[in-house]
Amino acid sequence: MMLSGEDAQLVAGVDEAGRGPLAGDVYAAAVILPAATDLPGLNDSKKLSARQRETLFSAITSQALACSVATASVLEIDTINILHASLLAMRRAVDGLAVAPALVLVDGNRLPRWEYPSRAIVGGDARVAAIAAASIVAKVSRDAAMRTLHAQYPGYGLDRHKGYPTKLHLERLRALGPSPIHRRSFSPVRQLLADSIENCQKP
Repeated sequence: MMLSGEDAQLVAGVDEAGRGPLAGDVYAAAVILPAATDLPGLNDSKKLSARQRETLFSAITSQALACSVATASVLEIDTINILHASLLAMRRAVDGLAVAPALVLVDGNRLPRWEYPSRAIVGGDARVAAIAAASIVAKVSRDAAMRTLHAQYPGYGLDRHKGYPTKLHLERLRALGPSPIHRRSFSPVRQLLADSIENCQKP
């Protein structure tokens, strides 16, 4: 999956996880793989089962020359919007690498503001090994965090849907109201809060 002519460089692949959920931080990972890696089944994290991601996560983190995970908080998401929060998490992830990359390849069509030589690659998580690895590391890291948050906020089923707007999540959200980890700027949560204020103001 590595782009030709780039395997001799320190290429960092970058991807995020958690742009769509109604709850929780957005995560980003940056991964630098060695020129020779043994990662059978490596692919875009969305095309893998949870068990496949977990297996590859262990292999990636043990073989990577450098690996970094970073987040942007719910407050940051609500303050600067999810796109800019995702780019912020990506920048933090690359800044956190123990090895400075010679080139950064980012999944998507936008690049964070930084000084690194870099390219945005649409569909990069299915085309570039380092980006695919980053997508898996970000996804597995975020899913683990959501399971931890489930223990703090057990009523929402976060361990099952990981904060995404599933039928179960929306039902629990309507029944319980938003928690401190719900994104106030996202439409379903914002509407619930507006309805709650309106009901309180009724005589």
